[in-house]
Amino acid sequence: MLSVFRNFFKSKVGIVVTLGFLGIIAFAFASADVSNTGTFGGIAGGDRVAVVGDQKISSSELARATNASLDNLRQENPTISMPAFLQQGGLGQVLEQMIDRSAIGGFAQKYGLRAGANLVNSEIIAIPAFRGADGNFNEEAYRQAIAARGLSDSLVRQDLGDGLLAKEVLVPASFGAVIPDKFVSRYASLLKEQRKGAIGIVPSAAFAPSAQPTDKQVQDFYASSRGDYIRPERRVIRFASFGADAIKTSLEPTKQEIAARYEAEREKFAARETRGFSQLIVPTQQAANAIRTRVQGGGSLEAAAREAGLAVAAIGPFDREQLAGQTSAAVAQAAFAAGRNTIAAPARSGLGWHVIRVDSIEKTAGRNLDQASGEITAQLREEKRRAAVADLSASVEERLEDGEALIDVAKELGIELQTTRPITGNGFVYGAQNETAPQILAPVLQTAFQMEEGEPQLAEVARGETFVIFEASDITPSAAAPLKEIREQVIAGWRLSEGSKAARAAADRILKRVNGGSTIAQAMAAEKVKLPPVDPINLSREQLAANGQVPPPLALLFSMAEGTTKKLEAPRNGGWFIVDLNDIIAGTISKDDPVFRQAKRDLGITTGREYAEQLRVAIREEMGVERNDTAIEAVRKQLAGEN
Repeated sequence: MLSVFRNFFKSKVGIVVTLGFLGIIAFAFASADVSNTGTFGGIAGGDRVAVVGDQKISSSELARATNASLDNLRQENPTISMPAFLQQGGLGQVLEQMIDRSAIGGFAQKYGLRAGANLVNSEIIAIPAFRGADGNFNEEAYRQAIAARGLSDSLVRQDLGDGLLAKEVLVPASFGAVIPDKFVSRYASLLKEQRKGAIGIVPSAAFAPSAQPTDKQVQDFYASSRGDYIRPERRVIRFASFGADAIKTSLEPTKQEIAARYEAEREKFAARETRGFSQLIVPTQQAANAIRTRVQGGGSLEAAAREAGLAVAAIGPFDREQLAGQTSAAVAQAAFAAGRNTIAAPARSGLGWHVIRVDSIEKTAGRNLDQASGEITAQLREEKRRAAVADLSASVEERLEDGEALIDVAKELGIELQTTRPITGNGFVYGAQNETAPQILAPVLQTAFQMEEGEPQLAEVARGETFVIFEASDITPSAAAPLKEIREQVIAGWRLSEGSKAARAAADRILKRVNGGSTIAQAMAAEKVKLPPVDPINLSREQLAANGQVPPPLALLFSMAEGTTKKLEAPRNGGWFIVDLNDIIAGTISKDDPVFRQAKRDLGITTGREYAEQLRVAIREEMGVERNDTAIEAVRKQLAGEN
């Protein structure tokens, strides 16, 4: 039962009630680019797809929001296309949520609710896309981000204000709903309920006609089910990668460069002494001298520190300059004047008086130019390589921006230009189950499916190491496959469709026999076509919920009245289920049961959201909503490429 409640929260109603309005901002900054959607003003039926109160929703706004919604969905399903999105009702859902946003915003303003400038500013500051390199809001980043998406400052602020007003209106309506315990007990006890019955299936394949369909039958079926045969967009990508191996100039440093670097870093190659220390810091010189005397008399620094209620700290290894930076020049001088395993003369820093024991001494001999030449050469060579790669990539990018052909750039660099087979947005080769695009294209695949044909680009694959130049060619838009290419597949679909009609008639006959007193097994066995055996069912709702997603036949079984039999269509013309419920064993639950408490909490949330949903519907009615079906259809055709 609780899983049903949770599924409701994810439903269209639940999403709307939880303020998931698909406004311009929500779309624009979840997508990569919504500015190239074209202009829909002036299309047949006017440029208004809907009027909410006195606020108009233009066709261009609907088109922009639909494109952005599709881009957002592609984050999870890269192969989804606009025709498929429209086929699934995406345009209607986007419009409904835009209407809700406008209606609630207008309602809030009508009754004196406001989203002030400071509140809107706080929302803008919180959007990650508007932050600079330091992680804080950046005015320039904000302006660039909204301009890149074809938005204005006023449009952004209006949309954010509408969202804030929606919270002010709907949240109070849904907050604090409480359900009586008696009501909760009735529903929570359903989780303990157990049901017994049986499920049979009448498969369409068992009744599918064996004769060949006529051309008209095939064409009619194809026309009525084109949405089932939409192919994803495919693109051929031409690309080449390069790095330091494409550099033609010498990377070897000259003797003069090596000598100059040696002079600039002479201190690095000078003789050096580093020491490790144990130190104790006390507030007075008298205390420091006393500890030093005690250690010199045969005690240990650690024991002396414990007696004083202090602790010894190990520091280093440091050279003289490093220790002076950590403490003071006087402390460093004293520490480097003492011998190994001896206590240095106490010296003072800003922290107090230091009692230091020299634990280790390591001396590094200085190196002359010849001795340091190998290290300097490797360092300079790497610096030259990085600089040369950066210069080369900048040069390649400039040449591509100037319109030079990809093949000419690759030839000049001496790198091989490769061409993929047609691939889809998820990186798989079209028509091949397990073959994917080359791994080097993974970081640029999304860009490759957004760029125009024949406009090459450069991208950095491995920072400072590897670059790829690429372009999209042979772009095949997403569309239903031509009938001649999938005729056999369409015929198979027609057979299942026709078989489903016959299976439905068989299911009706089976139901009639069951209602006449036969068992479901006897009724199915009476069919001339051999059917699969019946599956007996003995489950509690608790067991059902533990299985996660509930199959439709089981969901039907747990919603039927005892002693009834029903039929249910299987998806995609697969056939028909016969669901027979014999017995319901009622469950009981106490108020101390954790399930009772969880059910009460979930039902309270659900009831609150139902209140908010009722308010949403009432707001629509009060504000008034008019749709322009002609303009909506024109937008759909434009997006689908049918014009």
